Amino acid sequence: MRKLILVLLVLAFALNSCKNVINNDKVEVTFWHGLSGPLGDVLNEMITEFNKTHKDIEIVPNSISSYTALSQKLMASIQAKKQPDIAQVFESWTAKYIEADVLVNLSDFITADSLYAKNMADFYPVFLASNTYDGKIMSYPFNKSVRAYFYNKDAFFRAGLDPHYFPKTWEEFRNYSKALTNPNHSSGRATFGTNLNINQWQFINLLHQAGGTIIGEDGKPLLDSREGIEALSYLTDILLKDRSAYLVREFEGQNDFLAGIVSMYEGSSVSITFMRQQPINFNIGYAPLPTYKTNKSAVSGANIVIFKSGDKRKEKAAWEFIKWFTDTAQTAKWSAKTNYMPVRKSAMQTETVKDFLKEFPQFSGIYAQLDNAVYEPQHSAWFNARDELKGFLEKAMRNEQTPQEALKGANDKFMELMQN
Repeated sequence: MRKLILVLLVLAFALNSCKNVINNDKVEVTFWHGLSGPLGDVLNEMITEFNKTHKDIEIVPNSISSYTALSQKLMASIQAKKQPDIAQVFESWTAKYIEADVLVNLSDFITADSLYAKNMADFYPVFLASNTYDGKIMSYPFNKSVRAYFYNKDAFFRAGLDPHYFPKTWEEFRNYSKALTNPNHSSGRATFGTNLNINQWQFINLLHQAGGTIIGEDGKPLLDSREGIEALSYLTDILLKDRSAYLVREFEGQNDFLAGIVSMYEGSSVSITFMRQQPINFNIGYAPLPTYKTNKSAVSGANIVIFKSGDKRKEKAAWEFIKWFTDTAQTAKWSAKTNYMPVRKSAMQTETVKDFLKEFPQFSGIYAQLDNAVYEPQHSAWFNARDELKGFLEKAMRNEQTPQEALKGANDKFMELMQN
């Protein structure tokens, strides 16, 4: 009996040792991100799938409460030299991290795999350009979105408008907004064509559609250009002259749309993911942005980077996850489940996206905005300048300053931040 117990103890010790060796052989990759709710749920599902199919890698996600908190936590971790292995970032953050020399150059991984490098043309050009710094790919597209309109088809029908047609130009949109505004609605409450959030992204789209840009070829900001003033005036005219819209904050606009107070709501392409969690008592339509002088559309959302760790196995494991997440099958699944944009053109040919478009055919116009998309500045000063811009937009939209005065203030502040 004593011999049997001794043998069992030896076997148990050996098995435990083998288990430890196996565990020690698995590469753990920490991932900080700012996604929560239904979007975070889908991300966690996909991370679980990756971990199951990659037995030698364990992606360990850590959801941070907001992008602002994520930015602050990342900067603190970099200063303490305890940054995560991978993280969501915006272009302006990446610029700062490049200056700090804490990022892995992803171009090295790409050029090391000639077969993979040949497939880089499959990525939408806007995503490659926005992640390239001085000719090097320093980040990868992750959760990218475009602006979109959601509209109440029933309200269109009641107003004598075609419920299958959404306005395609600024002028048409303004006319529709007037037609859908009723200060004496039978419900006893006023209804409006749309509502407007004080939103930098919305203004950036309008700026580009008016033919403008945020930074000129000489590197100087152009927020207060003729095109910028025309873009902001378009918003203030709808608010203050037509009175066919009203100001809202954050998710108020989405909630008022669901409540039938407004007929047209502009949000991110992922807004519908949150709206579907609530009862919708009308037929909902989807549409790309109305256009003006150009049909450009600004993408937003985060990219993903690999931080230098000195551990080449960790860095390679992190790259394997990024490659997997952005391959055709995964980016198609990510898009269909969250309404983020696919990062590869080939995703549009998958059964996953085709099935999604069979159910929501109007979404094809929203996807098509990627064909002529632009991105926000990579300049490190833009992150803070973007926040400053919001305050100046609010002054104009509350009729406290003219569009010219507000945008001059925003432009001057951006220039100041660039010089610091």
